Amino acid sequence: MRKDLNIPSEIGNLRLVEKAIDELSIELDLSDEVYGNVLVATMEATNNAIIHGNNSDPEKNVKIEIQLDKAQLKVHIEDQGGGFDFASIPDPTAPENLEKINGRGIFLMERLSDEILYLEDGRVVELKFKL
Repeated sequence: MRKDLNIPSEIGNLRLVEKAIDELSIELDLSDEVYGNVLVATMEATNNAIIHGNNSDPEKNVKIEIQLDKAQLKVHIEDQGGGFDFASIPDPTAPENLEKINGRGIFLMERLSDEILYLEDGRVVELKFKL
């Protein structure tokens, strides 16, 4: 089973990603917990790809591939930006960062997925969820 999306970098297109995950959840009969984890982590990764990776440029696309591999769901999110140094992202739980509005997306993605990989200099994020 596989679902592929290729969306222009506009925030409104997040609804297409949400719809695909909703359909997938029904198809695979995901538990509420797994569904919530997949939805939030994927939406955060896609949002980051749109805003930070592609600078909200509608001429650039975000590619999302969702694939069932045995008892694991893989979500591959790829933008057309220059990438980022994921190791240098500040810890949002550090006292000096608690009041900051931004910086929690990657933290959430790492906590909600069972495994996260940053590939191609951060242009690609792969989320893995055990089913």
